[in-house]
Amino acid sequence: MKRNVFQNAAWIIACKIVQSLINFVIGLLTVRYLGPSNYGSLSYVMSVVAFTMPIMQLGLNQTLVKEFVKAPERDGTILGTALFINILSSLFCMVGSVAFVSIANWNETETIVVCILYSFSLLFQATEMTQFWFQSKLLSKFPSIASLCAYIIVAVYKTYLLATHKSVYLFALSHVLEYFVISLTLILIYRKVGAHRLSVNRQLGREMLSRSKYYIIPSLMVMVFQHTDRIMLRLMIGSEETGFYSAAITCIGMTAFVFSAVIDSARPVILEQKDQAEDLYEKRVTQLYSIITWLSLAQSVGMTLLAAPIVHILYGDDYARTAEILRVAVWYVTFSHYGSVRNIWILAEGKQKYLLRINVTGALANVVLNLCLIPFLGAIGAAVASLITQFFTNVIIGFLFKPIRRNNALMVRSLHPRVLLEILAGLRRSGFRRGK
Repeated sequence: MKRNVFQNAAWIIACKIVQSLINFVIGLLTVRYLGPSNYGSLSYVMSVVAFTMPIMQLGLNQTLVKEFVKAPERDGTILGTALFINILSSLFCMVGSVAFVSIANWNETETIVVCILYSFSLLFQATEMTQFWFQSKLLSKFPSIASLCAYIIVAVYKTYLLATHKSVYLFALSHVLEYFVISLTLILIYRKVGAHRLSVNRQLGREMLSRSKYYIIPSLMVMVFQHTDRIMLRLMIGSEETGFYSAAITCIGMTAFVFSAVIDSARPVILEQKDQAEDLYEKRVTQLYSIITWLSLAQSVGMTLLAAPIVHILYGDDYARTAEILRVAVWYVTFSHYGSVRNIWILAEGKQKYLLRINVTGALANVVLNLCLIPFLGAIGAAVASLITQFFTNVIIGFLFKPIRRNNALMVRSLHPRVLLEILAGLRRSGFRRGK
């Protein structure tokens, strides 16, 4: 099983590396071409649309893997029902996103049009939920390949836009194209390799929503403290400062696929082992925390020391201010991914109801911190607010809430270097057996 997990993660990482190389070139050219102001406006719209994602997903993105693991014989009905529900909710969210921007930026026609175009990505992100079936079967090579194909198509499209000097409107559509290709490809692959046809069951839908509903508001609160900074920067300071900040966050996100690959591959195994062996289950959670800790520490130290040359090489002199923002913002990475691991533990333990308290507290803290810091420090204030919020929400609160202190105990245990050495030794033994 452990070997399957690492093979699954290897597929994700391999394809994501190729995607990152493509995105590295095309993305940088796009950021440079748009400039801080246009890039800031596009990032603002992306954040507004992201706010509606938890409502569109209805918490199903957090529970689908467990649904598939518990009832593999019903996977066609589970997936079909989830897709139907998410498509309906995505239409509602599209209208909500456009309505917000139309009111908040009523005299900015360009921003409103960009929002209308970009909001169509919600429809295809809803059908992208198929990826969770592949995760549950440790078949992540299929969504990885689908995502890679989408990146290649979008890269060709963006290259055309750059070569012909097109407007920001068509760059907004590139995100829609990406999600369209991914969702269509995943559904076609599922029809080939899936054992059951897709179908919709109203009763099953109600049952699934009864289990996933605990994640809706908590996930919405997560979006609040993930995207409030960019929205508040845009409304309080302006597009250019938002562009500098967004460039820093984009720089940090270039390595996010590694963390996602490890966490997504570990999730189904941890959930399955919860019902089989408690000791092994806690060991896997601890190991996952350890991997996340050391990977993110390496990233944070590296980007802090090399922030100036990184920004100069990636974005050019126009984005020089991004370097000082990057040095602060990169340190919230560890605590952000801690929250993803904690959510797996909470799901396995059936303690979803505590997510509401955790994330509402974090969201309120983030809004207050941004209100206090942005007027005085601008984008750096937003970075400081994010760092404090992530640490408070994903570490401190775990010690304050007694029902989830066990998770924090596993988190603390993972900090011992011995845990990492055990992981490395296990990988070496596995590699030796394969070579032999």
